[in-house]
Amino acid sequence: MATFILIPGAWHGAWCWERVVPLLEAAGHRAIAPELTGMGDDRARAAEGTLPGWIDQIVARVEAQPEPVVLAGHSRGGAVISGVAERVPDRIARLIYVAALLLRDGVAVRDQLGGVAGATPTRIHKDDDGTCRVEPDDVAAALYNTTDRAWVERAVAQLGPEPRVVLRTPVQVSPERFGRVPRGYVECAQDCTIPLGAQRAMQADWPCDRVITLDCDHSPFYSAPADLAHALIALAAPPA
Repeated sequence: MATFILIPGAWHGAWCWERVVPLLEAAGHRAIAPELTGMGDDRARAAEGTLPGWIDQIVARVEAQPEPVVLAGHSRGGAVISGVAERVPDRIARLIYVAALLLRDGVAVRDQLGGVAGATPTRIHKDDDGTCRVEPDDVAAALYNTTDRAWVERAVAQLGPEPRVVLRTPVQVSPERFGRVPRGYVECAQDCTIPLGAQRAMQADWPCDRVITLDCDHSPFYSAPADLAHALIALAAPPA
């Protein structure tokens, strides 16, 4: 049995794992989907969210578990799980990046996404409180292009503001700490936000020992939840 801690990407809250958590639990695993400060149900405090604060928050959840955990992050959540691994590498059995940002030391989310070729353009609105929002009309094409319409509508209704400071805060990782934690990657072949080529370029910088490719969009938790759950379980299993 593995303990999964699942971290969502930008504009998303813990709600995005609602189709995956029951599948992991049905297979006999524990699944924890914490709400990052200012996200999801806590969106009223969105301006308070910071990358170091989120890392502190997840480090505390990791350290509260009786055994090392499998820490999975989607999209921007990759920056969070990398930072946690740098802090407590011995408390993490495996990192799993789900179409996620696997960043080099000193690189911020904004820096990485600014150079991605082939991504679907997305309009971002900056608010006066230091947060930003994605244009609802762009969500389906950019994030949910293989997702059933009903689930796209559910996602659009729940997306919240993202703290801009998170997107411009560089990740701090080292080969000696982060680099020694086993890493796996779930690629999304029809991703229009972080296209497959960009996913693989990041893996070239930080190689992953196991990779599973899903034929879906950027949001497999809604477009392919069963496939994603199977991939997470497979990547969490000890090497044969």
